[in-house]
Amino acid sequence: MPDEPVISSDLAVVGAGAAGLYAALSAAAAGASVVLVSATPLAQTASYWAQGGIAAALAVEDSFGRHLADTEVAGRDLVRRSAAQVLVHEAPARVRDLERLGVRFDADRRGVLALGLEGGHSVRRVVHAGGSATGRRVVRQLSALVVDEALITVLEGARAAAAWMHDGRCAGVVLEDGRALHARATILATGGAAALWSRTTNPPGSLGIGMSIAHAAGAQLADLEFLQFHPTAVIGVAGREGFLVTEAIRGEGATLHGPDGERFVEELAPRDEVSRTIAALLHATGATAVGLDMRAVDPALFPNVVSALQEAGLDPTRERIPVSPASHYMMGGVVTDLHGRSTVPGLYAVGETACTGLHGANRLASNSLSECFVFGARAAAAGLDEEPAVGAAPGRAAGAAPLERPARATQEALWRDAGIVRSREGLERLLADPHPLARLIAACALRREESRGAHQRTDFPALDRKLDNHHSVIGADEQPLPSSWS
Repeated sequence: MPDEPVISSDLAVVGAGAAGLYAALSAAAAGASVVLVSATPLAQTASYWAQGGIAAALAVEDSFGRHLADTEVAGRDLVRRSAAQVLVHEAPARVRDLERLGVRFDADRRGVLALGLEGGHSVRRVVHAGGSATGRRVVRQLSALVVDEALITVLEGARAAAAWMHDGRCAGVVLEDGRALHARATILATGGAAALWSRTTNPPGSLGIGMSIAHAAGAQLADLEFLQFHPTAVIGVAGREGFLVTEAIRGEGATLHGPDGERFVEELAPRDEVSRTIAALLHATGATAVGLDMRAVDPALFPNVVSALQEAGLDPTRERIPVSPASHYMMGGVVTDLHGRSTVPGLYAVGETACTGLHGANRLASNSLSECFVFGARAAAAGLDEEPAVGAAPGRAAGAAPLERPARATQEALWRDAGIVRSREGLERLLADPHPLARLIAACALRREESRGAHQRTDFPALDRKLDNHHSVIGADEQPLPSSWS
């Protein structure tokens, strides 16, 4: 390990997406020092590309109970109710705090927020900024605030390699370049793992980095079998392969059409249903895409989507857009409590890196950005209550090798064997994959002998009610075990 000084702070945050930025700002607001690790330049994280909005019960006709019910229906009887209750009750306050921080959400001339409708929601409750540019607007503003905050040190172009462990406790994090960060608490906010699949809406860095770091440190993971496929990702267009066309466009009236030109699905059904229906139709017909017809939608509502498609040679105001499902969001991740604590003392996880049980077997649209802010704030507060690791004062941490990146063959194997529909044969084949996280995904998917939400087995096509509220938890022995969470 190079002779580099250890950097000390109250909090180390790994990942500069929505969850990491908000956690860092929350800690700084409490007077704490923070080191924020960003593998990319600020405002270029996966959250930047998020087209969905922030789900919160803000409308007069909405309520916490309705938001909770919609979350549980979408999650297919696997949602951890206590986590969902935290989200629905605290999301409105987080939206108001983002407004206080300078995020400008779409509103009418009187300043009333314009709420969108997305799949699985029973009422309009999704807050947007710039139509489908919510992630971009939020991350840009939070990044600017982080840069201006004297209590936050940003390490751009830095990558975490391992947790710094001392006497069974996380004392910080070791970076790939040999530097070590010492902190009373470390928050992993590195995003999900959807880029492990060959066809994805995610940027290349969404490889489950935080999950791998946490598991290597001894933390439990859960629900890795539940990977959500977004129904409407552009296909067959050079330069825009996997480009996500936000569900909010279907909320404004866009429709899906099969190769025969006919509508074939309820466009605003939960994502797992729509993705499966599209995949089945493509398999039956041999087609490679269905058509998304957004010609009746005002293009001014979604300017960045329309311009991106037009730059790729597609005109959504005149023609249907070729789309098919792509891997999009991992419901599973690092097991945490309702304050972001993992099963390793001093180590926290938030956002898509974490698994609180909030999303169950199928995430309700736009609950993910809400989760970033609700649990990012909670993790920051809890982390600052931690005592520094005894005996782990600034000095020297053990070196760590860079994390293993997946080969293209692994990504293709996950798409083939752990895609929208799985089988025992394919999952057993995936158990032999050289990438550790791919093997853990296969183990969890093999253990769940049923079809539920985003996990569909050809050999176990029925829902098994005995597995309601049973999560697949995987520890150091890499053998998933069922666990019931309240």
